[in-house]
Amino acid sequence: MTSDYSAYIASLPRVLVGAATLFLDEEGRVLIVEPNYRKGWALPGGTVESDDNETPRQAARRETLEEIGLDVQPGRLLAVDWVPGAGRPPIIAYVYDGGVLSESRLKAIRLQEEELLSWRLVGREEIHTYLLGELGHRVVAALDVLATGAGAVELEDGRPAV
Repeated sequence: MTSDYSAYIASLPRVLVGAATLFLDEEGRVLIVEPNYRKGWALPGGTVESDDNETPRQAARRETLEEIGLDVQPGRLLAVDWVPGAGRPPIIAYVYDGGVLSESRLKAIRLQEEELLSWRLVGREEIHTYLLGELGHRVVAALDVLATGAGAVELEDGRPAV
């Protein structure tokens, strides 16, 4: 790689990328986790390690294993969200279908104690109580995709882009 090309690449805009997995229980409730490092709850997931050539799908699987101790191959893509932010680059957030967890799989959850305080199951009507801002909208949009069988939805700040 030439130094001119390296300088060009270094000058390009940056974005952060996150990936999460949406799990439901047999009653249709959403599995959420409570981080100890910020307000609000989240889906199991985290940052894509793009410097290590990790894909969003690989990150969703790795983060799910790290955070809740379940090794689940993510299903289909449900949503992609462009989330601008103050004081940080924009985030592109991917949400994958994790399927329905049986009672025995829920009992097998083991939290990553360094980052998480607890987990719980919430109904659709409680989503915005626990998942703040665009994350709540993103999860509701992903639930709609599951309910209707539609293709993945493109979002901006949790809202439909079109």
